[in-house]
Amino acid sequence: MMRNLVLSAVLVGASLFGTTVFAQELVEGRNYVTLSSPVPVAQPEKIEVVAVFGYSCPYCYQLESALAPWSTTLSEDVNFMRMPAMFGGVWDLYGQLFYTLEAMQTDEKVHHSVFDAIHNGGRKLSSLNEITGFIAEQGVDKALFTKTWNSFSVKSQMEKAKKLAMAYQISSVPTLVVNGKYRFDVGMAGGMQETVGVADVLIEKERQSE
Repeated sequence: MMRNLVLSAVLVGASLFGTTVFAQELVEGRNYVTLSSPVPVAQPEKIEVVAVFGYSCPYCYQLESALAPWSTTLSEDVNFMRMPAMFGGVWDLYGQLFYTLEAMQTDEKVHHSVFDAIHNGGRKLSSLNEITGFIAEQGVDKALFTKTWNSFSVKSQMEKAKKLAMAYQISSVPTLVVNGKYRFDVGMAGGMQETVGVADVLIEKERQSE
């Protein structure tokens, strides 16, 4: 039987909400779920936050307006990561795009430009030719991109993401996972901006448990 855990917290979203302060109660099973088997994190010394997304997902695109600035305000003890969902087809293609850009250590603005191109620019980016053409427009070396696209490290990251998604029990995006223990989505959080607030509460919960 699931145990309801109620947390009362005051959240201050400095970069997103200015000086706005709001209180929120989180109920386990309603606002987040606790994974039955905790998933190992990439950096055990830090509290991990994984944002699972898809470039083709309009809600993932909308969440970026809250997620991107929030991620820059996180403390040193938090490791924020994005992870593309691999649901097959174009989802896998976009996942490979993300990991190629990550392996090349491109500026995060390129990541956002992919979102913008798909949702505002009428670009489907549904083939490698389309993708390489678009990436070249962003100032990314086309030859190096193609080489990295086919690299073992990118393919390995894709396989790792698929396994993690299964361990997290991901069925939709956007979804956030805190420290390999707690999973929630925008609907559970109550909205786009509320999503980062729920993440803040669960991050603090992990700090207090150490």
